[in-house]
Amino acid sequence: MSEPYSLEPVVLLNEVFPGHTNSMDTLYGGRLMSIMDTAAGMVSSKYAHKEFVTVSVDALKFRRPAYQGDIIRTTSRVVWTSPHTAGVHVISCRLSRSEWEGEEICSGFFFMVAVDSEMSPTEIPQFSPSTDEEKGLWNRAQAARDAMG
Repeated sequence: MSEPYSLEPVVLLNEVFPGHTNSMDTLYGGRLMSIMDTAAGMVSSKYAHKEFVTVSVDALKFRRPAYQGDIIRTTSRVVWTSPHTAGVHVISCRLSRSEWEGEEICSGFFFMVAVDSEMSPTEIPQFSPSTDEEKGLWNRAQAARDAMG
């Protein structure tokens, strides 16, 4: 299989609007999960130049809320692969308009399967971790995948 087309992350910015919040003016968890899933799909396609669908998501931990008016910065990166699957580490941070410094609100691993026009799995380039950080994320993604059975 060929080399990955890109190892660069994808970064999405989204604003938290009133329709995205609950009665406490905090972002709905499902809305954040949708943003994270979109980022995982985009970075997978950028990595392999294929279409991807979500096959599983690691247990996400919502660490802090995001509030109406905040900016959500979501960064996704392919950190693990198997023949058809990209393991993507996704981190979302809230940024207030007055500071623009990221405060992590949620992170986790999304596992995306490459599919052809008939929705059958198709092979992708394989990722080879080289730095200690990459090896650590590879091991964490593998452990998350193993825990899902």
